[in-house]
Amino acid sequence: MIKDNLFQLKIDLVFKFDKSLRLKNLLKEENDNLIFEHYFWQEIFEAWMDTILSENKFSYLSNLNLKRYNFSLSFEIIDDELIADLNKRWLNKKGPTDVLSFPIIAENDLYIEMPTIELGDLFISLDTAQKQSKEFNNSLKEEMIWLASHGFLHLLGWDHRDSNELDKMLFLQEYLISKLN
Repeated sequence: MIKDNLFQLKIDLVFKFDKSLRLKNLLKEENDNLIFEHYFWQEIFEAWMDTILSENKFSYLSNLNLKRYNFSLSFEIIDDELIADLNKRWLNKKGPTDVLSFPIIAENDLYIEMPTIELGDLFISLDTAQKQSKEFNNSLKEEMIWLASHGFLHLLGWDHRDSNELDKMLFLQEYLISKLN
């Protein structure tokens, strides 16, 4: 994606899902099946990063020499059992959750000469996303995009230690999602 000829943004996305999840969860809405497509997520993450960088939504990213950066992240759609295992093993929390992010990026990484900045790993439970999509009256695709935006912001260093930070993060999630239309 080229923006004003200043830089070429590229996200190297490693996208995985267990094919049995797709078979087990035959989706009624054809549009929901896009969540299993690499190109779908590639375009979304690149659009979000383009928005963030071009509109300076992150103060610590605003001084980057954007001509030389590519980004990389891993994104996997998993089930409740696996996300509960990750939640217990890495965060010492019991039970499944909807999204987990494991950022790798360190602020110092942003200012050294590196061809690619590794953002980290993002996991979404398809089981929990399906439950929440019904609860919030969203399509599964909408719920997955919402959860991916939340996890993506965590990979970029956002956190929500209090309700004020959470409100700001949720506002930015809605903003990023609106840029997809």
